[in-house]
Amino acid sequence: MRDLILLRHAHAEPPAPGQDDAQRPLSAVGHSEATAAGQWLREHALLPTRVLCSPAARASQTLSALGALGCDDVREEPSIYEADPGTLAALADAHRDAERLMIVGHNPGLEQLAALLHSGQTGDYRGMPPSGVAVLEFPADAAVEPGAARLSQFWWP
Repeated sequence: MRDLILLRHAHAEPPAPGQDDAQRPLSAVGHSEATAAGQWLREHALLPTRVLCSPAARASQTLSALGALGCDDVREEPSIYEADPGTLAALADAHRDAERLMIVGHNPGLEQLAALLHSGQTGDYRGMPPSGVAVLEFPADAAVEPGAARLSQFWWP
């Protein structure tokens, strides 16, 4: 088995007038949420072997606030920002050599991806709150495709 961990960025500050959405930082609440997510990941031994992170400030700050996860293979991936579930699935499939891949990104793409991989339908999602974590399990040799995964854990602060 191999795991795909989907982590939605934590709460961000509202946009300032004229501010680029990608530059919005985490709020104080968001920092606390991300720290709690990191603690939960460590408590459940869900430590990624590779991390792909959106370049948006709130995503990279969420990743930093998780604390030490023991992963040296951390990559910024521009395609995650504003990605649809198909783009995210293709990205995860391109990295299926990673035993435990974590994607740090945004909704609605992440929640739709979780639903697509678990049930085969993007409309079957119920929502993924800020700093929410979905853990999907795949057979070791399975492609990342609709209905191929089992949702093994779901957590939010």
